[in-house]
Order: sequence, then C-alpha cells, then structure tokens
Amino acid sequence: QVYFNQVAGRFDQKYGPGRSWQAFGQVLLRLIPPLDIADLGSGEGLIGELLANNARKVICVDNSKNIVRFGQKKVKKAGLKNIQFSLGDIENIPLKSKSVDVALFSHALHHAQHPEIALSEAHRILRPEGQLIILDLLEHQFENAKEIYGDYWLGFPINTLYEWVETAGFKDIEITEAAREEEPPHFTTLLVIARK
Repeated sequence: QVYFNQVAGRFDQKYGPGRSWQAFGQVLLRLIPPLDIADLGSGEGLIGELLANNARKVICVDNSKNIVRFGQKKVKKAGLKNIQFSLGDIENIPLKSKSVDVALFSHALHHAQHPEIALSEAHRILRPEGQLIILDLLEHQFENAKEIYGDYWLGFPINTLYEWVETAGFKDIEITEAAREEEPPHFTTLLVIARK
C-alpha cells in the first residue's frame, strides 16, 4: 500500500515485473471473438503470432521471401497451426475478395509506394462490416528513416490518411494518437480504425 501510494499518478511510467505489452495484449485478445485476420506487411509475424492465440486464422502477408521463410519456420516450431505466411505485396494482396474479418497494417503503409492502392486492396479482401486497423507514424521530418528503416514515406498527415481510407470505401473512420516517443525524433504513432 505504501509503494502504490508513492507511485500514484506515475505508475504507468515505472517498471513493474511482468508488465509488458505482450502480457496486456494477451488480456485484450481474450475480449474479442475468434476472427480471420490478414496481417498485411507482417514482417516476421510478431503481431500475427500474438493474434493467433485467439484468432480463427491469421494470414501474414509480406513481400520478402526470406522473411516469409523465416516466419513459416518460426510458427511451425511454435506449433501454431492457425497462422500462415504468404508471399505477396500489400498493393496486390494474394487473398480472395471478402475472405477476412480484419485487415491490419502495423507500420507497413509507410513502406508502400502507393498506400491508397494498399487500402483499396484491404477493402477488397474484407467481408461486409469487416474492420480496417492501421498503426503508422504521423508525418515527421526524420529523413534518415528512409535509409535506416527502408521507409518510403516519412509518416502521414492525419487528413491524408483519412482521405485515403475514405476514398477506399471505408466508413466510421476514427484516427487517434496511440503513442508518442519521449526521445527525439519523437515519433508519434497513429491508430486508424474504420469499417467496410
């Protein structure tokens, strides 16, 4: 009781044993029904693996053969049977129309040459009332991101993202600031949620 009284108001800024985003993610996943999820621009499938704990099926799509190969080995070793990796581009998603409930872009859109095409593709693969979820950076001026991280875009202005999502055919669009890094260059992550 003494400890908690001392850290009141700044508890979320202090280290606590076992308080990780993975653990919190596991809790949140138990609150949603099993869904078919497309993790678009998935990389090695870090989020896909987490989602697979409660999803009906997760399809991780990435355009790197090496990443897809690595992801396939990793999930096989972990014994996850409801997650698969597919080689493909987020601007030409190798999934059938109306085949998933959720289309997720987690820090992937800023790697796309034409994000608006990727968003139209996400709309195509979603079932009616399916959900689009985007985590990506707010527009920034850290030019080195192109060389260091292979970024094509330096994040996005909120109004541009909104316009692209709306033009792709989505409705009930919400864009909020999900996180802001304390260290320079103070990357800010946006969360976009919309419905088909």
